[in-house]
This record gives sequence, C-alpha cells and structure tokens, in this order.
Amino acid sequence: MIIPEALVPVFLRATRANTAFRSAANARRAIRAVELRPEPFGPPRRLRPDLGVSVEHVGGSPVYTVAPARGTPTTAVVYTHGGAWIHETAPQHWALVAQIAVEANAAVTVPIYPLLPFGSAQAAHDLVLGLAERLIARHGEVRLAGDSAGGQISLAVAQTLRDRGVPAVRTVLIAPALDLGFSNPLIPVVQPSDPWLAQPGGRELGRRWAGGLAVEHPIVSPLFGRFEGLGPMLLFTGTRDVLNPDARLLADRATTAGVPLTLRERAGAVHVYPLLPTRSGRAARVEIVTALDSRG
Repeated sequence: MIIPEALVPVFLRATRANTAFRSAANARRAIRAVELRPEPFGPPRRLRPDLGVSVEHVGGSPVYTVAPARGTPTTAVVYTHGGAWIHETAPQHWALVAQIAVEANAAVTVPIYPLLPFGSAQAAHDLVLGLAERLIARHGEVRLAGDSAGGQISLAVAQTLRDRGVPAVRTVLIAPALDLGFSNPLIPVVQPSDPWLAQPGGRELGRRWAGGLAVEHPIVSPLFGRFEGLGPMLLFTGTRDVLNPDARLLADRATTAGVPLTLRERAGAVHVYPLLPTRSGRAARVEIVTALDSRG
C-alpha cells in the first residue's frame, strides 16, 4: 500500500509522534516508560518465505542474521536500527532488512543493542564495531547502514574502522543523528515544520545516551569526527526534519575531505522518509539496495 506523502505529517501530528521530544521532562518520561515495559524487538514470524533468520547472543545482546534461504550471500551488511535510543526495531526496519537481503543477495546482521536507560553510545558502538570486524575477517569486507539513532552508531563505527586501518567501508545513512547536542543554529528554523522530532527532548536523550562521554565525542556525535579516508556514503534527509541541517554539514565536510558522497535531500519529506510507505520511500529503498549490493 502506498500512502500519499502529504498525509504523513498530518498523521504524525494527529498521533503526537513528537511527544517524547517536546521537552526534557517528556524525554525522561519516555525513558521510564520503556524501562517499565520493554518493547518487542524480534522479526515478524513470517518475514519472507525466501529468507532464513538466525539469532545469537553477543555480549548479552541478541544479534539477528537475515539472509536468502538458498544460495550463498555475496554481501555482508550490518544494519543498525533507529528509534531515538529508546525504541526497538519496528516493522519498517524488518521490511527494509528483508528487501536488502533478497535483492542485494546479502546476509544482513541486525544487532539489538541495549537502549536507554541501560545502553550507551559507547556500548552500542563497541557491539556494532565487533560485529563489523568479525564479518570483515570472515568475508573480507562489510557494508554499514543505519537510520536515525542507528545512523549515528553506523557512522561512528565507520570512523573507528578507518582509524584501525580498515579500507574504506561503504555506508548508507538514513536521516542520521549526527550532533546529539542538537546545537545547529538552523534547527529552530526547521522546527516548526517537523512533526516528529524536536530539540528539547532530543538534547536530553542525547545527553543520556552519551553516558560517560562528552556529547561532542565522535562516538556520540560523529559529525565532530574526521572524515578523511571514509568510504562512499549514501545519505538521505528530508527538509522537514530537524536533523536536516546537520546532514547538510555532513555532506559538506565529507565532500571537502574527499569522501565520495551522494546526498539525497527530499523537499517536504519528514524524518527517515525512506522507511515510509510512500512513493519517495519506495524509490529510496531501491537505491539503498543498489548501494549495498556488492555485485553492482
């Protein structure tokens, strides 16, 4: 089913999707709510009949692998889900993971990293980094992808892999969180049009996610990391997203550093629009698959 893109902001405002972001107090209440009643995170019982799903535990965290049921995958991908560091994987995440697995002939690793109030940027980074290094040792390379909070983790891991001498890793970033201090002066300009995210609660969530690190540390806010030596990036952002100004900064800084970066900025689109059941979302997902397919 395809939903008209113009209805998405209306739906988000009607359902008060931005409640946790409207104030620091709301963000703290949202953290307490998921602490009391954790959300489910596993894939749907019937993801796709042509896929196999397995799970293991790494450092106490469930890690799923979704791959074609027949044949040998030609690509290894780590997909790190978003959810404002408080929400688990959603059906839209699993649908995209399944599409990547089938259409890119990929084994897609999906880490269920610890969320707030128990998780932290460092812990999530270390989990995803370890998985990426294991896949590199096994397959010779890995590709990284993530949306929103997962984009923050994916980019930080790409920077660490570069620092450890791993050749440029291809990365797909879907509306990534890049500066968890939400300090960009253009955020208030975008804010009135964003039906989903907001600065006050975002800052509180970012502060809590930073844990023992400074919010400006690149593991927390990869916008402040180095970009030289990173691999090709595909970056999606919508103009009705308070994270859009930082996405533009990322594009500028990465390009200046010599990183091959493709920016897909959609006018009028909301946060993580490639995950949504719209025509633009469907087109973006096709491009994501192409970028992650090592046969291309």
